[in-house]
Amino acid sequence: MTHYLYLVRHGEHLDAEHGLEDGPLSPRGRRQAELIADRLSGVPLSAVWHSPLERAAETARTVAGRMPAIEPEPSSLLFDCIPTGPEPDMPSVYEPFFGSFTEADIDAGRAQMDDAVAEFLVRKPGTHELLITHNFVIAWFVREALDAPNWRWLTINQAHCGLTVLAQRPGRPWTVVTHNDLAHLPRELRTGLPEVPPV
Repeated sequence: MTHYLYLVRHGEHLDAEHGLEDGPLSPRGRRQAELIADRLSGVPLSAVWHSPLERAAETARTVAGRMPAIEPEPSSLLFDCIPTGPEPDMPSVYEPFFGSFTEADIDAGRAQMDDAVAEFLVRKPGTHELLITHNFVIAWFVREALDAPNWRWLTINQAHCGLTVLAQRPGRPWTVVTHNDLAHLPRELRTGLPEVPPV
C-alpha cells in the first residue's frame, strides 16, 4: 500500500510584509487556509502535523475543522529553519543569502531536517499524513525525495497554502506526485512566491 505525505505551506500571516516573524493569519491567509481545507476534505488523513508557529497552527486548525476526527499536533521538527549552509558545488549567486545566519543556525537546521526526514520520510503503508509547515522545510523534503544536491533546496519554492504531495509505493523510492499545486487558489490568493507565474 502507498504512503502519502501532503505538504502545505502555512497561509499568509498578518503584517508579514512589515517583517514580523510570526503572527495570526491575515484575512487573505484565512481564505487560503479555508480553500486548502476544502481541497483536502476528501482525503482520508491519518494525522495532521504542524509547525508550532502561530501561522502554521492556525492553518492546521482550519484544515482540521473540516475533519472533526483529526486533532492537529505540533511538531518541533517542522519549525522554519535553514537546512544547510553554502556547499562547494553551489552557484556563488546564492552565497549572500547565508550572510545573516550563524554557523549555529545552520547546524541546528541541519540536525532538525535530519530528524524530520527520519520521522516523516519513513515508510508507513496506507498512511495519509498532512504536514503544515514552512517554505524551506517543504523544499528540503522535495529535494530529499528527488535525491538532489543539498543546495537545491534554495531553488524550490512554495506559495502560501500550495499543495505538494509525495508518495512511496512498496519497494520504490519516494516520488513527487505534485509540487506547489495552486488549483484551489484564485490568482489573487497566490502569494508567497518570489515570482508569480503568468498562468
